[in-house]
Amino acid sequence: MASPDLKLDANTELARRRTGMSFQRTRLSADRTLMSVIRTSLSLIGFGFTIAQVFEKLRNQDIITKVAAPRNFGLALVGLGIVMLVIGIVYHMQFMMGLRHLREEMREEGLIHGETIFPVSFTLVTALVLLLIGIAAIMSLVFHVGPFE
Repeated sequence: MASPDLKLDANTELARRRTGMSFQRTRLSADRTLMSVIRTSLSLIGFGFTIAQVFEKLRNQDIITKVAAPRNFGLALVGLGIVMLVIGIVYHMQFMMGLRHLREEMREEGLIHGETIFPVSFTLVTALVLLLIGIAAIMSLVFHVGPFE
């Protein structure tokens, strides 16, 4: 029969591993949350840009004369998408830094095992690229410059 100390060590080891895995699940959950922000922002930016461009083209072809309201609505959607994405990125970065800090504290206290790689989130990189595209889209709509003109 196993000694009580050996059984305690095995239970402690199992608890440490479970806790370490819970950090990975929490990290992946934060990535999924950022992905949902990306999807919503992409939809807002895409719809806003399309609405503004369609009415601008109709005005250029003299099919309609007034495009201020649809253009402003399109700009508002693009702006809302950008703001939402910025808030999502900032929240994600703050959450991940807090999670890393908590993990380090627990590692120092011996509650979980040593180093686990916390690589840069590919979802965060995608969000930053979409942010740049959104900024280029709104610059194109407002100042008629950039790659989308």
